[in-house]
Amino acid sequence: MKQPKLIDYTLLTILSLIWASAFFNIKIATYSFGPVTIAFLRVFFGAIPVLIICYYKKIKIEAFSEDWHWFAMIGFINLVVPFFLIAYGVKSVQSNLAAILMSTTPLSSTILGHFYTKNEKFNLIKTFGILIGFSGIIFLFSDNLLIDQNNFSSALLILLGSTCYVIGGVLTLRISKKKNENVTGSILIWATIILLPLVSFIEQPWQQVPRTDSLISVIYLGIVPTGIAWLLRFKILKDNGLIFQSQVSYLIPIFGTILGYVFLKELITIKVLISLTAVCIGIYFVRRADRKKLS
Repeated sequence: MKQPKLIDYTLLTILSLIWASAFFNIKIATYSFGPVTIAFLRVFFGAIPVLIICYYKKIKIEAFSEDWHWFAMIGFINLVVPFFLIAYGVKSVQSNLAAILMSTTPLSSTILGHFYTKNEKFNLIKTFGILIGFSGIIFLFSDNLLIDQNNFSSALLILLGSTCYVIGGVLTLRISKKKNENVTGSILIWATIILLPLVSFIEQPWQQVPRTDSLISVIYLGIVPTGIAWLLRFKILKDNGLIFQSQVSYLIPIFGTILGYVFLKELITIKVLISLTAVCIGIYFVRRADRKKLS
């Protein structure tokens, strides 16, 4: 991989900001839409830029090939379930908490990687990072100003949503030889197919008139953080490699906390800052162990 330049760090920062912006936009979307509708509109609008790219690059979409069951399963676990859980949870908690809780994905993936892959085993540095990171999350749950008995379960659901991302990532290894554009387009198609009857029977959003800000946010969520951000991620990954791209893990909770304060005036407590620091330190040690292994 080439030595990262200023443009590479700029693109990495933009990707981090885009993904971090998803959380306060989810919060705004919940003002008018239910969690199933938000999940459906995200995958529907997210599929548009990906499928357009596939069309112009003449990449075949294999959503209904003999591997359709893998695409359907990954679409359900990696998109449908976490998008629903996050939207459901964010309705009751601050978006900055969701950003911090979701940042545990690298820590969870390290745990699952130890049990389900051959070359991602624990070592002392990784174990230390996992313990520090999750200690920060446990500490965050002690913040009674932001998490109480009324929204405790909502925070847990967001944490479960982050775990679904990790499980979906492990399942994606089964079809890792296929083009990324094909895989992403196929799972977005299946996620849309799965959510369409659910949104039709459960929430029926066409029967209500949404707020303008909610409508803008949900369209933005689909096209930018779900669709365009994935294409940007793929460019960064191809140009600079996984270790460089994975640095977004540090930036997303930081930007998510800042954006939640700027746009929604969300409360930032001392415990939030301590938890955020612990999670970033934990991710640092996990990534450091991976970097040493690659070296």
